[in-house]
Amino acid sequence: MTEVLFYHLTESTLEESLPGLLEKSVDRGWRAVVQTGSEERRDALDAHLWTWRDDSFLAHGTEHDQHAALQPVLLTNSDSNANGAQIRFLVDGASPPPLGGYERAVFMFDGHDATQLAQAREHWKAMKADGHAVTYWQQTPERRWERKA
Repeated sequence: MTEVLFYHLTESTLEESLPGLLEKSVDRGWRAVVQTGSEERRDALDAHLWTWRDDSFLAHGTEHDQHAALQPVLLTNSDSNANGAQIRFLVDGASPPPLGGYERAVFMFDGHDATQLAQAREHWKAMKADGHAVTYWQQTPERRWERKA
């Protein structure tokens, strides 16, 4: 089964946390796909990842790019996996596709958004019911991830 992680953002934003996690995934030799809840959010993350840090370059593209299959990180607002990713990030309450083909799935949700909290709880229940290995991680005040369940 797929290892499923829930990342509860309490001290930073998605824009601050996601790029580092994507870098770590690529460093592991994985391709990543990031599923957003809307086209607008996908496009905003696309723009953000080009400029998120002066000393870093995170190669990526969107599902509509000509060479989407070649991208190490692919942004989508659908359930596609055009780049054959091993890890799927789900943000902004995106509904997951079947996760059996992934080594890992990461749900990232804003701890200050009641809708995202409720969606994360529902996704947690569904992932457990599907038999996935599920863990819950929360940010510390220092913005580190601490396993809570």
